[in-house]
Order: sequence, then C-alpha cells, then structure tokens
Amino acid sequence: MEAAPRSMEASGPAEVAAAAARRRAQPSGWWGMALLIATEATLFACLIATYYYLRFNASEWPLGGIEPPAVVLPLVFTGGLLAATIPVFGSVAAAKRGAAGRAWWLLTMATAIQATYLGLQIHLFAGDLNTFSPQENAYSSIYFTLLGLHHAHVAVGLALDVWLLWKLARGITNYRLIGLRAVALYWYFVNVAAVAVVLTQLSPSL
Repeated sequence: MEAAPRSMEASGPAEVAAAAARRRAQPSGWWGMALLIATEATLFACLIATYYYLRFNASEWPLGGIEPPAVVLPLVFTGGLLAATIPVFGSVAAAKRGAAGRAWWLLTMATAIQATYLGLQIHLFAGDLNTFSPQENAYSSIYFTLLGLHHAHVAVGLALDVWLLWKLARGITNYRLIGLRAVALYWYFVNVAAVAVVLTQLSPSL
C-alpha cells in the first residue's frame, strides 16, 4: 500500500482526503497534543484532589461564611461549552473530506460558542471576586485557582481556534488537517475538564 503523503506533500482537497483515508496511525502532532493533555490532566487532578482534601478536613465548607455557589448558570454555561463539541467534530470530519469551507464555518461556529462561554464565565468570576477574595481562606484560594486554570485553558483553546481559522481560510493541507485534529483533541479534553471543574465547584450546593 502506498504511504500516506507527508504534511507538505498533500496540499489540495483531493490529496488531503486521500491522505486522511489511507492513514493508519495517528500523526506526530496528535501524539504531541496527547502528551500535553496528559500533563494538564494531572494538574487538574491534583487541584481537584486538593479541593476535596481541604473540604474533608474543614468543619464547614465553604469556609468563613461564604455562600455556596449558585448552580443553574454554571451548569447552563457548561452545557453550552459541551455543545460546541458537535461543530468541532464536524469540522474535523469535513476537513478529512477536503471540504475546507465547511470545516472553516463549523470551526467558526464552535469558536463563537466557546468565546461566549468564556465571556459569561469571566463575568461570573468577576462577580465572585467582588464577593470574596482568593486570599480570604483555603476555600477561596482553591476555588479561584481551579476556576482560573480552567478559564486559562479555554482562552488558549480560543487562540488555537483563531490560528486555525486563519490557516483554513487559505485552503486545506494535510499539515492543517493535523493541526485541526490536534486542536480538536485539546477541546475534547477541555470539555471533560469543564465537567469535572463545575461539579467540584458546585459540590457544596449539590
């Protein structure tokens, strides 16, 4: 069987589709992102474990009379972020077929949803900062650290989206398809992390 073209060689829609169809192993870019995700998953796991360690060793939670977080809005916003998985997946599928225009529009849709999510979450985050500070006690410290880390990962994902949109606007290549697949993998991780973070955040109210 003929080897799949290298990234630099598949430079047109038909060649990209053929390369994607013949590929039998994940590309190096995908594995690089997988390794990054493994390290970031460890970081999130450590912070969530720290949250519950502090909680189970505290006489009250949240500490210092801080009100438990509201449930509805964070869950609705997280549901919106999870919904963005659909156009991200569709964008990858379209790019594999060489449909650069469809891949671009689907990724644009996902980016709009993800940016809206981040904007709304930052609004809630700023409201929490007006109510209590990260320096107030152990609860507030781990609360803001965990949420801030998650928001930072969403912001990085948006930056990657913008970079990909700029690349895809000039056409599809195998190199750009690999980049799209790697970024999609990153978003799948961010969405899973979002569920873990929001459940941890809302645990005092659930």
